Amino acid sequence: MKQNPKAVLFDLDGTLLDTAPDLGAALNQVLREEGRAEVSNDIYRSYASHGANGLLTLGFGEQDYAADQARLRAAFLAAYSAAIHHHSVLFPGIEEMLSELQQQGYLCAIVTNKPSQLTQQLLPYFAPLNALDVVVCGDTLSVAKPHPQPLLYAAEQLAVEANQCWYVGDAERDILAGRAAGMTTVLAEYGYITPDEVPAQWPADHRIAEPAALTALLRQLTLA
Repeated sequence: MKQNPKAVLFDLDGTLLDTAPDLGAALNQVLREEGRAEVSNDIYRSYASHGANGLLTLGFGEQDYAADQARLRAAFLAAYSAAIHHHSVLFPGIEEMLSELQQQGYLCAIVTNKPSQLTQQLLPYFAPLNALDVVVCGDTLSVAKPHPQPLLYAAEQLAVEANQCWYVGDAERDILAGRAAGMTTVLAEYGYITPDEVPAQWPADHRIAEPAALTALLRQLTLA
């Protein structure tokens, strides 16, 4: 059974960091180089949590991307790496939320599907995130979310039982991974959710419209 939390684990893109502008810029650079029409911010933004494959599928279409996936993906990752932090920012309230969690004694970690190389390149630009002791990336293990093992590995690194962890993310795979790991799940509704997704059907334990709502939830639990 789930117990009162000792640790809070977070997804990265769309949960802690608003990386959509830089991811979208990389997509549009590749589209321009390939003679394709660019994608506007209001369209690509909601796909940012789906990473390189999701964004490239959006830009090129499933069939054209599949036909030249390796080359297009390499071009996208090169473009993104070259300008990885130009416009990315912490979501409003994240720094304050992390500070309050740590003051209250909660351990914090990141579990992302972003590759290690890009994650390690990005985090130093954001001191509140770079200070976290445990970061599990998409290639840290042989499996990634929605598999629960990356979350379980993060809990192990924190020396906390999985049922004493909350996992916060903005994608369905985050909720599925958290539930499979036996953690309390929190859907960050302020993140990246595509128009065809139905987050109301995702089996999250809690839903938050802003980061401050997470600490409010935890305070309520403490007072209960």
